[in-house]
Amino acid sequence: MRPVVQINLQLMKEPKILGLIPARYASTRFPGKPLADISGKPMIQRVYEQASKAIGAVYVATDDYRIFNAVKAFGGKAVMTDTNHQSGTDRCKEALMIVEQQEGATYDVVVNIQGDEPFIKPELIEALSSCFQNPQTEIATLVKPLKNNEDLWDSNKPKVVVTPGLEAIYFSRSPIPYLRQQPKEEWHLRHHYYLHIGLYAYRSDILKEITRLQPSVLEMAESLEQLRWIENGYKITVRETEHDSIGIDTPEDLERVLKSGLI
Repeated sequence: MRPVVQINLQLMKEPKILGLIPARYASTRFPGKPLADISGKPMIQRVYEQASKAIGAVYVATDDYRIFNAVKAFGGKAVMTDTNHQSGTDRCKEALMIVEQQEGATYDVVVNIQGDEPFIKPELIEALSSCFQNPQTEIATLVKPLKNNEDLWDSNKPKVVVTPGLEAIYFSRSPIPYLRQQPKEEWHLRHHYYLHIGLYAYRSDILKEITRLQPSVLEMAESLEQLRWIENGYKITVRETEHDSIGIDTPEDLERVLKSGLI
């Protein structure tokens, strides 16, 4: 379980924020994905440029010199991290420590930006960062109202149960809550479901704590890392957004996005 910590209620309202983009070369479904060309720019450059519109300090955290050199080539900042990290969260923690040592500075908040979302809207990052104007925010993420029945039953689109105070209670690949005595094809009309948008931010001290936790029972059951944090007593603040988050998991995804006219 989590240690007892004293939250500094005097934390400045505008915390110092570091944007980190974890980027691996060895993707199972799309090897070399960060370097995939999108209208003349590698995917990682498009993510970096979008993130930089919302955060002043942005670094790519990678384990491959091909990605590192590509970032340097377009004038971005990057750090090399260990090849054995199990998650982007773990990579962010190491990158935070490297960046702070290199810069001789400290950051209050880390925003973990997915390296396969080249069209991410700066407004999403800004909404997430704004959560930390409240000094009691530990971890933050985004949710979007679910509007169709297909998404409700799609196990690749995690659902989130949220309190009236905008705190995540649970994440699940299944529809939750279960609506007894209601036709399943109408569930999305009978309850205000939320879809999770996989963008996270953490207070730096909290990031260092959660990366020391062992995988939890709920996490292993759902294959959702954030359940480890909830199971160990950490609070996840949520913000609602109407913006879409478009991830690129396969070459086919990229082909569809390019044909959609987004760029």
